[in-house]
Amino acid sequence: MYPTLFVIDFRWLLLAWAIVSLALVARSWRLFGWSKQTRDQIVVLGVLGAVIGWVLPRMVGSEGLPIRGYGVMLFGAVAAGVGLSMWRAWRRGIDPDLVLSLGVWFLFFGIAGARLFYIIEYWDKFQKGTPAETLFAMLNLTEGGLVVYGSLLAGGLALVIFVHKYRLPGLAFTDLIAPGVVLGVGLGRIGCFLNGCCYGGLTDVPWAVQFPQNSPAYVDQLQRGQIFIHGLRFQASLDGPAVVDAVEPDSQAAAAGLKPGERIVAINGQPALTVGAAQLDLLKIYGAGAPLRLTVADRPADLQWKLNGPPERSRPVHPTQLYSLMDALLLCFLLLAYEPYNRVDGALTAIVLTIHPISRFLLEIIRVDEASVFNTGMSISQNISIAVFLGGMVLWAYLLMRRPGMAGWPREAMLAAPAR
Repeated sequence: MYPTLFVIDFRWLLLAWAIVSLALVARSWRLFGWSKQTRDQIVVLGVLGAVIGWVLPRMVGSEGLPIRGYGVMLFGAVAAGVGLSMWRAWRRGIDPDLVLSLGVWFLFFGIAGARLFYIIEYWDKFQKGTPAETLFAMLNLTEGGLVVYGSLLAGGLALVIFVHKYRLPGLAFTDLIAPGVVLGVGLGRIGCFLNGCCYGGLTDVPWAVQFPQNSPAYVDQLQRGQIFIHGLRFQASLDGPAVVDAVEPDSQAAAAGLKPGERIVAINGQPALTVGAAQLDLLKIYGAGAPLRLTVADRPADLQWKLNGPPERSRPVHPTQLYSLMDALLLCFLLLAYEPYNRVDGALTAIVLTIHPISRFLLEIIRVDEASVFNTGMSISQNISIAVFLGGMVLWAYLLMRRPGMAGWPREAMLAAPAR
């Protein structure tokens, strides 16, 4: 898990903005003089400078602009997917700008759809004290919070509109971009791994991973009562009193004499009225040598010791993000290998619509970050996987009833140069 790659000091951002702005204005002045174009450019650059110097520090803090691994990989995934599709278009004599234009549509529709899907699925997490805080939480993508199926559904809508707008052969176009879409979805999972979301369940396989404190997997295990904090574990209800459910054998808590069933009333002098408050206070104490003092009900003296190790990590879990990456890469390679033998438009699309939902359904079995919905005993992604798979079957039936053949592209979509 590596959610923040690095932080850029706002002073360096402002310096870069000033240098680039002076260069652009000087060029515009030399070419156009004091024209409307030069004045408009100055206004745009001034607004950008105000955003860097005033808006961003208030949004993310004065320490600097954090460059998130999730966001970097998200845009890297989009660039890779669009780049592969543009290369495939160029090789067929099709204008790559068509794919680039669709990529822009995909970027906005896909992110909006993925975020909306996530907000609907986890609406309770976004309910804040004021409407402004709720809106900011909904728009804040820096901590992750995108659902792939939401992106694909919204991207599908964008594709339908785009194909209709430019009068393109629909199935031929979806076949053209299918490997790129799958590649982008796979690479985006690296961002999930860096962010710590989309994690799997407990496992003892050799390649299992452990996430640090305050990661989604750690917090989830904490709430499920699967993990000890400094040697003690509480009962499941976060709103209940801080009663110790279990004490880890051979831990410092056990050596200090803490027993299951005892109630913690204060931690380092701070009242701990509920399980949630006690867990939060304990998580704030970490690092070798940090003092920990527990006030326990019905005990005449506090229990205290100094921590002897680094912050604890989650228990080992399946790296389902990397499983999804490997699944997408294999599917992308399959599409590229099958294409020379393809004789009907839509076959590559049908392969995606049948294989991907199967693998996604199976991966959801070992993922634990999504609860079951609609009284089905399955996660929302599993329910959608079934619907997508049925759609793929319908498409296969349609293709089998058609005569083999490939659709022609409109003249406007072709390059002046012959196909390569």
